[in-house]
Amino acid sequence: MINTRADEASTSCPSTPGQLTLLRLLVNELTDMGLEDVTMDEHGYVMGTIPATSTKRVPVIGFIAHVDTSPEMPGHDVHPIVHEKYDGRDLVLPDDPSIVLSTADDPVLAAHIGHDIVTASGLTLLGADDKAGVAEIMAAAEHLITHTEIPHGTIRVGFTPDEEIGRGANHFDVGRFGAVCAYTIDGGSAGELEWESFSADAMTITFKGFNTHPGYAKDRMVNSIKLAADFIARLPVDRLSPETTANYEGYVHPYVVDASVEKTIVKLLIRDFSSEGLEQKESLVEQIAREIVGDRSRASVEIRIAESYRNMREILEGYPDVVEYAREAIRRSGLTPVEKPIRGGTDGSRLSFMGLPTPNLFAGEQNFHSRLEWVSVQDMDNAVDTIINVCRVWEERS
Repeated sequence: MINTRADEASTSCPSTPGQLTLLRLLVNELTDMGLEDVTMDEHGYVMGTIPATSTKRVPVIGFIAHVDTSPEMPGHDVHPIVHEKYDGRDLVLPDDPSIVLSTADDPVLAAHIGHDIVTASGLTLLGADDKAGVAEIMAAAEHLITHTEIPHGTIRVGFTPDEEIGRGANHFDVGRFGAVCAYTIDGGSAGELEWESFSADAMTITFKGFNTHPGYAKDRMVNSIKLAADFIARLPVDRLSPETTANYEGYVHPYVVDASVEKTIVKLLIRDFSSEGLEQKESLVEQIAREIVGDRSRASVEIRIAESYRNMREILEGYPDVVEYAREAIRRSGLTPVEKPIRGGTDGSRLSFMGLPTPNLFAGEQNFHSRLEWVSVQDMDNAVDTIINVCRVWEERS
């Protein structure tokens, strides 16, 4: 499999060459399939058109998936394994027997007994996030191209880089995409429909101290590592962290520390479902950081906040049909819609605020960003059916 792991340290777009390799392959496949206006721009964004088969004036809609995989886990030399007709026993992944998928630990897996389960071999992630979504859009596109008896309007498809490092919408040309709305195919179990997400900011706290020879440091040295350690220790341990929150609860998450005596940088993710909640958490973090430094001589702190994305619900509430047509499509696929907030963000979070209302549909991904990642073939088939049914519903109700 092509290694499409994103790289936050890279300044290019795509951030890694493997993404460009896959995107070029998608251009060739879409062209061979018969899509029109297949393009890849200078940033690697791929778009194509499935021509309308309906005589009605149907709004143009789109489907989007990202080709990159998480930088948190290895993405090279991925060896997929298909466990056919899964019988409920533990799945011991062969390249690292300590990596075991078990129904006792994973109730979602227990609900998929009888399915064909795809995993990696234990050393890498699988890449279902979001190559499952890519595959599903490609399969749906091929079906629509070859079954012109299915009535639908003009359909746009798009494949993007670098979603996993928060840049997936950076160079997305909404005007060129030319759709009234889109659906990202980048979610979990069959039936899931997500149209609200975290609002997110990134905070960077830089503690500055004073370094001198440790043998002569009395009453002179200020160790910024210790300032940062004290700061992290004062963050709430029983609340406001990823490991203590669920549902609509937000969190403060220190995830990178770059430390030296003279200067230590702590990067934090701030998440909430409202802008007010974000501001409250950021105020708490700033208060703790400034209290740590206090009035110490030779010590200081700098605080920087960067907006990441906002809750897509703020936009999608103004486009109820976009969500309702997805619900109906899920029902027509024989599933019950499962609506819950995304405890994270997708390209759709930013695209919605860029003028392209974009809720998220399931792709079958499970345990993403992990060596325990898996996907059900049957859930992927359901995703393909749902994409096709979304196209049908939009045509019927136009």
